[in-house]
Amino acid sequence: MEFGREIAPVGASGDAATDRDGGSPLVGRTAELGLLDTVIDRLGHGAPSFVDITGAAGIGKSRLMTEFCLHARRRGLTVVRGRAAEYERNLPFHPFADAFADLDHHPPHSPDLLDAVSRVLGGRGAGPSPGPVSATADRFGLHRSVARLMAQLGRAGGLVVALDDVHWADPASLELLDHLVRHPVPGPVVLVVARRDRQTPTALTAALTREAATGAVLRIGLAPLAEQDCVEGLAPDLPRDQAAHLYAAGEGNPLYFLSLLHAYREDAARRRTPSSASSGPGIGELPTELAALLLNELAPLTPSQRRILEVIAVLGDHAVSPLIRRVAGRTDAELDDDLDTLARRDLVRPGPGGRMVLRHPLIRTLVHESTAVRRRVEIHHAAAAELARTGAPAVEQARHIERSVTTWDPQAYAVLRQAAEQTASTAPTSCAHWLQAALRLLPDTAGYAAERRDLMLRRARALGVSGGLRESRDLLHEVIGTVGPDETDVRTSAVVLCALTERHLGGYSEALALLRRELRRQPEPSPSDRVSIGLELSSSAPHNASYPQMRGDVARTLADARALGNELGEAGALAVAAFGEAYEGDMAAASAYATQAAGSLDGLPDGDLTALCEPLGRLGWAEAFLGRYTDAERHADRGLVIARRSGQIYLLPLLLLCKAHVRIQTCRLQSAWELADEAEDIARGIGSGELLAFVLANKAQVRVAASAPGDPEALAAAEEAVATMGPSDNWRASMAWCMLGYAALTGGDPDRARDALLRAGGDDLRGLQPSMRPLLSELLVTAALFTGDVPSATAWSERARGEAEQLGLPVQRASAMRSAAQLALHHGDAGRAAALLSEAAAECARAGAVFWEARSLLLAAPAMAAAGFGARGEAMWKQGHRLATAGGAGLLVGLAEMTRPSAPLPRTPSTAPPWLASLTAREREIAELAAEGLTNQAIATRLYLSPRTVETHLSRVFRKTDVATRTGLAALMARA
Repeated sequence: MEFGREIAPVGASGDAATDRDGGSPLVGRTAELGLLDTVIDRLGHGAPSFVDITGAAGIGKSRLMTEFCLHARRRGLTVVRGRAAEYERNLPFHPFADAFADLDHHPPHSPDLLDAVSRVLGGRGAGPSPGPVSATADRFGLHRSVARLMAQLGRAGGLVVALDDVHWADPASLELLDHLVRHPVPGPVVLVVARRDRQTPTALTAALTREAATGAVLRIGLAPLAEQDCVEGLAPDLPRDQAAHLYAAGEGNPLYFLSLLHAYREDAARRRTPSSASSGPGIGELPTELAALLLNELAPLTPSQRRILEVIAVLGDHAVSPLIRRVAGRTDAELDDDLDTLARRDLVRPGPGGRMVLRHPLIRTLVHESTAVRRRVEIHHAAAAELARTGAPAVEQARHIERSVTTWDPQAYAVLRQAAEQTASTAPTSCAHWLQAALRLLPDTAGYAAERRDLMLRRARALGVSGGLRESRDLLHEVIGTVGPDETDVRTSAVVLCALTERHLGGYSEALALLRRELRRQPEPSPSDRVSIGLELSSSAPHNASYPQMRGDVARTLADARALGNELGEAGALAVAAFGEAYEGDMAAASAYATQAAGSLDGLPDGDLTALCEPLGRLGWAEAFLGRYTDAERHADRGLVIARRSGQIYLLPLLLLCKAHVRIQTCRLQSAWELADEAEDIARGIGSGELLAFVLANKAQVRVAASAPGDPEALAAAEEAVATMGPSDNWRASMAWCMLGYAALTGGDPDRARDALLRAGGDDLRGLQPSMRPLLSELLVTAALFTGDVPSATAWSERARGEAEQLGLPVQRASAMRSAAQLALHHGDAGRAAALLSEAAAECARAGAVFWEARSLLLAAPAMAAAGFGARGEAMWKQGHRLATAGGAGLLVGLAEMTRPSAPLPRTPSTAPPWLASLTAREREIAELAAEGLTNQAIATRLYLSPRTVETHLSRVFRKTDVATRTGLAALMARA
């Protein structure tokens, strides 16, 4: 594209642009334009990455946007403009396609990136290009591709993407906007949208409002123009009293004012013409409704001119001269004459791509709605025929077909189905819409019953992945209720998909009941159907039913699959069994199942595994619990490729979070964050609250590990996960509460941490994942010692030791050792603590659990020094610090700062006073700060603790040192 050139439709006065060079000067809006100029000045240096211009129709949003774009263009920035349209809300990514219309002619430096975007966004504003969409494309990957393309364009000197009328944006564009709001494009890039606040979908309004509070979004709400600005800027030649009258009638709205002014001047012209002196109203009789004023502009048009206007209003983005001529039945000369007249009256203007556009969207709405229904149908029918003749994409044809074909038409039906296929992966809401349009055409007769159910199943899948879970479930119930006795495959598919949908809605009991009823149904389902149903049935564990309750179902599914020689079913059942046993802590059984499942799945080609993406994810999680991190990531990666290719978007979070979990353990926090972030995007798009809560819990875990101790955003992320989960009481809910406890503990609030962990697992922790209990018990040991509850800390530590030995997992054994080491330090046994922590670090190193290895090393360093092994302690600290820094583990980097070896090295216990040896490392740290004169609040701030925790530690210090005042403590520390 030509950098620095604005790509935008020619604007209009009032709420629309004037022309490519700005046209008439901007009226008023000095303060608003100043804010926008500041955005340009600071672009890429702390400026908001998103500008949200809101206001009523005609208030001047588009005119202000045009002026901003002109200022940006004059400063050398790339400017692209697009507009959503009221009657094109089922064309996916319409405003983005409009904005990036010229990129295929002037590509950026990365053709591959442009190709990934252009095959979906298209090279014109009319929707997707005719080229095929990549088989592995999905809408969430497309969001990231668009962001990368914007970032690349921005690096060439800055980029402004301006989108108008986004209150009319299609669902796919709204999703993309939501992504760009929550994930600002890095570099000198700003996205500007103009919208009517009251007509904007709630989700987009909420996202913009949320980010406006953080400063990432600059919101500019346009109020009515001041009278002086309006009158002097738009009607300087009008007598003052008449101008004031028009201003009052227009209430400061520029479009309304200009419409009144136009009507006034038209009336004045007629008064000067004797033949029409009495036609039309005087100033005191002017209509007061904007629609009436705009209709007044259309009154002088001839029938042929009015017909051209109607054709342009109906065609929208297809309103190019050849199509207008054919649809209107005019010759080239006749069309040129009519267009010239309409242009002189400023009703029609040339737009990008050779299109003709009406001056303002309100005029299009007015003309469209005032066109006779029969006439609109004729225009759509002619447009569909002409687009088919020229080979336009099915999506472009479909918009006109659904508005003009109402009876069975096999050719039109085929186009609607093709449009659904074109949009299935990147715009499922549009896909569901076209499938519904196809269903309306398809005869509801016995001969087409099977085909209708196939369309209904396809539509249910599209609704499910686009957030319409409840509508998808209702549609599936309709399919199940009408399927014939000989359509067992269709029935099983519908039942399994319905159960899966219920799971995403949190209805585990309903899913189980549906599946068990199907297994009891007479005649009995075939063995292959029992395998499909059994795999879905077992997926309810450990969410609603414990795995021990489901072992029998899994065993029967495995037996059925083996009896049938069903290799896929057998591999799926083995993967589910591996996950269930790993979760429950039977690591010997889990290991055996995982090995068998991996052997089966690894030997199958990707094409055969389409139905096994979820078992692949469960195998990956099982391997992660077993500490087989390389295998876990390999299977998650394979599942991601297959799920994306097959459109199983709802499975991506499970697979992405498996990879994120592995990368937390192996201390690759930046990539873990990116994976969790992508999972959040998908969970929000699907609309499953429970899935989103699980994603947020995992994201909170990444945030805690990656952030400095006490980072409030880590705690906020965990709180959001708990709030999103609601009253649920299952694995995902316990995960959310555990992460809240983790975040609270690192934030210095041990009481809240203990309460959250006990809320997750109950007083005996039986509600927590058995294979993770030692690690979670370690948090309880730390919280108990912080609050001085040594008996509880001892009990939790003993329980962790016993469970860790039973599990036999290195990471869990290491966690139990760290718990015991905390108690040893509390009792003054630095030597035992050092030995335990050293062994814990070695266990984690053998397992490849780098995060926990680094934590163990950093905790071991001061214990080693206190035990008289200063040099070894310093070496352990350096190694732990290196691992933490390389992995982006801010939590551990903060821990390293707290445990940094001093020079000279700490004295050994043999030379330290007895009272000093009795202090834990944390107590000594707080005692030293108190001796320096810091208040409790100051100590809490420095160490990322709560003041209450500091007070508890100081109480224990005073008790152990037998002093009563800070002055006495300072004197004692000075002599130590």
